[in-house]
Amino acid sequence: KVKRQLEEKEGKTFDVFTAVEFRTQVVAGTNYFIKVHVGNDDFMHLRVFRSLPHENKPLSLHSYQGSKTKHDELAYF
Repeated sequence: KVKRQLEEKEGKTFDVFTAVEFRTQVVAGTNYFIKVHVGNDDFMHLRVFRSLPHENKPLSLHSYQGSKTKHDELAYF
């Protein structure tokens, strides 16, 4: 659901977009930290926010980090 948001921010499309690992952090909603394979040996780390159910808001791409590898630790950012 956040692929399109990332593509708009990066100004390109991703043929490969596969989540391979994730962590969560409960705040006033939930932050998801997701390691995504975007093709070849390239990975990105995404921070996605899901608001509380009663707020009825869509998932939002809060921030991201590029130039990651398969072995980079998925850390909170």
